[in-house]
Amino acid sequence: MNKFIKRLKTRIMYNKRQFIVYSILRFLVILTAVRCLFTHNFESVAVCLLSLVLFLLPSLFEELLKVEIPPVFEIIIYLFIFSAEILGEVNKYYTAIPGWDTMLHTINGFLCAAIGFSMFNILNRGSRSIKLSPFYLAFTAFCFSMTIGVLWEFIEFSMDQILLFDTQKDFIIKTISSVTLDETKSQIPVKIFNISKTIIETENGDTYVVNGGYLDIGIIDTMKDLIVNFIGAVVFCVIGYFYEAKQKTKSLAKTLRIEPVEEENKEQN
Repeated sequence: MNKFIKRLKTRIMYNKRQFIVYSILRFLVILTAVRCLFTHNFESVAVCLLSLVLFLLPSLFEELLKVEIPPVFEIIIYLFIFSAEILGEVNKYYTAIPGWDTMLHTINGFLCAAIGFSMFNILNRGSRSIKLSPFYLAFTAFCFSMTIGVLWEFIEFSMDQILLFDTQKDFIIKTISSVTLDETKSQIPVKIFNISKTIIETENGDTYVVNGGYLDIGIIDTMKDLIVNFIGAVVFCVIGYFYEAKQKTKSLAKTLRIEPVEEENKEQN
């Protein structure tokens, strides 16, 4: 671990903006952890420690995969981790700020498409027998991003079912259509409009009231996350396609493209 931390410090010093952003975010995470210790919020302390570990992942991947992540890309990754874990989980932005989760899933789709595009582009340039077209590169990057998005929804679903978390946030809706309510068992959907209240009763006599409508558990949140992941992936894939097809020297795709480490750099590292 010390090797990766040392390498991270060495590489981060090459770009002052990257060093400043990383240092500020790390300081804020440590400050948040100290605050949580004083309030005995040990779960949030664990999230802060996890965030510090996640900050090391770019350097770890560079070392293991022998690639170089652009400074701008690393800054975005640091900001994404901080926004998701510290602001989202510890400071409760997921529930306090509408659309926070949606924004992060959109960015996740965009970033995963960038990673997929870079990965397949490296393989494409290293192959002598197969040369993938710009469209195929963009398509595979899109598939990679959507696969990551789906796998993450599997994780959220498993956490909710096994550990009874609520990572797939609930939505209150006023209209439902269900064949389960069809007494004739003819698979005819029964449509209920303008639901104003839902009453939940348990076997031991506890009663919960959902005012304003019916409680949708997870489905809308899951589909919303996948849709915005789709949008983020499409946006980058379009940018990546035109970058490869037109051979543009100035492009967002070039700024976020992960490159293999050159031989002379390998020897230095």
